[in-house]
Amino acid sequence: MKIQPLFDKVVLKFIEAEETTKGGLLLAASAKEKPEIAEVIAVGPGGIVDGNEVKMCLNVGDKVITSKYSGTNVKVDDEEYVIVKQSDILAIVD
Repeated sequence: MKIQPLFDKVVLKFIEAEETTKGGLLLAASAKEKPEIAEVIAVGPGGIVDGNEVKMCLNVGDKVITSKYSGTNVKVDDEEYVIVKQSDILAIVD
């Protein structure tokens, strides 16, 4: 199944947090922080949203940082994704 976002929405998949520290210590699952960097899986077409034209500036494959508590979590074919508005994305990571 494929997710195709509408309007100014973007589908993200979070990149898993490191399981070890820089010093080589293994982290317990409860000690891991929520991932901050996600990969763009799909991008909506943009268009008129709330009376304003929205142009999409993201591409599939971009690595991004998003607001910590934004978006809607969805599960498709045992994969977890988050759907956010483009305005909830804070930065593109090189």
